[in-house]
Amino acid sequence: MTWEAAVRAEALLGEGPTWDPATGRLIWVDILGSRVHTYDPGSGRRSVRTTGQHVGAARPRAGGGLVLNLRDGVGLLDPDGTFRWLHRDPVPGRRGNDAAVAPDGSLWAGTMRYDEAPGGGTLSRLTGDGSADVVLDDVTVSNGTGWSPDGRLMYYVDSPTRRIDVLDHDGERVSGRRRFAVVEEGAGFPDGLTVDADGCVWVALWDGGAVRRYAPDGTLDRVVELPVPRPTACAFGGTGLTDLYVTTARTGLPAPPALAGSLLVLPGAGKGLPQPPFRG
Repeated sequence: MTWEAAVRAEALLGEGPTWDPATGRLIWVDILGSRVHTYDPGSGRRSVRTTGQHVGAARPRAGGGLVLNLRDGVGLLDPDGTFRWLHRDPVPGRRGNDAAVAPDGSLWAGTMRYDEAPGGGTLSRLTGDGSADVVLDDVTVSNGTGWSPDGRLMYYVDSPTRRIDVLDHDGERVSGRRRFAVVEEGAGFPDGLTVDADGCVWVALWDGGAVRRYAPDGTLDRVVELPVPRPTACAFGGTGLTDLYVTTARTGLPAPPALAGSLLVLPGAGKGLPQPPFRG
């Protein structure tokens, strides 16, 4: 399995790739650059939109536009470019980080403190009317979130723990949090993840320079080395959802390699699951 550079960029903290089937584009963000990027692999067309504050994730909405996990809460971007807050909850020293849309169309949005203070973050479930319920508290760096093909399991990463956890999911709530896999010392930290059609979990390894695939029983199935030390997240996209896109970062690197901050792709890596849009 080999990688290619899909978009050569210099994102400070590229994150959150997601495929939008309605437009045939990949959406990703540069958190610290306060930018939302789109990429059409068919035409090569790209766009960049600047947000007013740091943006942890951007996901498609059922009616068009995007839902944004921002520094001060979650906002809605309409197709015509109009912005409005869905749930504004500013906390000094805290920002939104990774977010994912559950099978029922709700947004599960994570937060973290800028100083990464232990227990300073949360994971919350938001619905289209703006209601928000904290699902997990005492989180440090809320990162990858994804669901099994049948929606009964949720996978979750709090990066400093080095763990990918799995929880039982009943449609609205989670329970029974337990260890699914552990990234060993020296191999980096688990960051963003995605689940494929076989129920395997793909995870990007920050400071590990690789993506890994874990089988449904938690055993390590595959390792793909990358040309950058800080891959941040991964998602399937393209025709048939067979290509794995990987975002990367250059922040904190004294001598970033040439492709740090670019969007990479692993053509034909597997078969992804269609991701539902946010119902809001």
